[in-house]
Amino acid sequence: MRNPPDEALGATETLPPSPPASGRGPRGGRPASAKGDASAKSHASKAKAKGSHNGEREPTPSPSRLREGDDELPVRKCILSGERDVRPHLVRLALSPDGQILPDVRAKAPGRGAWIGVTRVELEAAIKKGKLKGALSRAFKTGEFTIDPELPAKIESALERNALDRLGLESRSGTVLIGSDRIEQNARQGKLKALYHASDAAEDGNRKLDQAWRIGNDEEGSGLRGLALPVSRTILALALGRENVVHIGLTDRAAAKRVSEALDRWLHFIGPEPSSVSCETASQGASASPQNGAPPIQQASGSTGTRPAVDMTEEFE
Repeated sequence: MRNPPDEALGATETLPPSPPASGRGPRGGRPASAKGDASAKSHASKAKAKGSHNGEREPTPSPSRLREGDDELPVRKCILSGERDVRPHLVRLALSPDGQILPDVRAKAPGRGAWIGVTRVELEAAIKKGKLKGALSRAFKTGEFTIDPELPAKIESALERNALDRLGLESRSGTVLIGSDRIEQNARQGKLKALYHASDAAEDGNRKLDQAWRIGNDEEGSGLRGLALPVSRTILALALGRENVVHIGLTDRAAAKRVSEALDRWLHFIGPEPSSVSCETASQGASASPQNGAPPIQQASGSTGTRPAVDMTEEFE
């Protein structure tokens, strides 16, 4: 397939599948079904021919952000780090007609684009040292552009708006639960796929819902808990068009994945990321740094600590 004309870096590629994993993989993936040698070989051959992602993929940068199905998405290279990742995990920069470098978080702007996957701190350092200008000059094949000193702030604002817009869309489509009682009921019934708390939510309320979620998933004693978002209940209420949104729950798998992807990109950029587990995981790893005065929280196994520990492997295969 020919590259789209507006992409400046890297060919569109599909990450190669690796051999099927036996049993549960390091990121909690489900084992493949055993249906007889002949059947297994037949299915494996078909999967290989179609480029499916049976089992664990080949090692790539940022493994904690790669989820099942990501190997079917186009991959781009960060112009600053040189690391490759799927497009939804990166931020596209576009060159405006008047020579301004602007964030294009939804990758819709026409013309050439350049991709970055670094944090805000790393981006600010690259701007200060002149590395971003050099990388963009190579990407856009011109030095006739201006980098606004406020570019990092603009990217953060755009990513925040994109994440909150996603929550608003899910709310209007009826996939979002609000209200402690409704969320707790669904959590105890094992229906909850994702759980989020406002930054100013009371710790007692957070603990109550977190515990209900662990009980519903038969994971008492684990580090499974909701993710404390870096915005207040007022901001969440405005985003969802509701009143007093303190906690948010999602029971739809696809909706939880869409929200997680939007939040993941935003939280990675603003750093240091809250390394809590906002979606179901098969197992938990070592405790991460506390946030907002909260006690240490568990990080999903297989995470590098460089991305929010949100592992969708089990829920979205």
